[in-house]
Amino acid sequence: MPTQLAGSFRNELDAIGQALLAVSPGLADTPWRPGGWTRKQILGHMLDSATNNRQRFVRAATEGCFDGPNYDQEPWVNAHGYGCQSWDTLLRWWKVEHEILAAVVDLIPEERFEASCVVGDDAPVTLRFLIEDYVMHQRHHLAQLKPPTARG
Repeated sequence: MPTQLAGSFRNELDAIGQALLAVSPGLADTPWRPGGWTRKQILGHMLDSATNNRQRFVRAATEGCFDGPNYDQEPWVNAHGYGCQSWDTLLRWWKVEHEILAAVVDLIPEERFEASCVVGDDAPVTLRFLIEDYVMHQRHHLAQLKPPTARG
């Protein structure tokens, strides 16, 4: 049976997924700010975050801790060529990645949420913190996808 944290995580991801569907595909190739990533690249970065955090969540849950590398966002976004993908493809990938991630969090036992996690040179945090911070990170980037007049 999923924990309260898992239920909250899944609900948050569902809400973010619905909000992503409301982002106009006409904005996909438009940078969110002058000189910044396009919305496609931001959504790709959100996908990279899912991939990297899945490793962290699974290892902390199965091994009792995580100690691994940080994420070098520019090379990852460039390596995946997110800017060349269709908006619809990126949205489908986001949905699948987050179905997998939610399924992982559903199966984490309550006692593993306190597992120590070290990402790169950062101070240790708990797995619970990584899961909660993940949602905040997705919401942060979701705000960048919206048109400037819709942010706030």
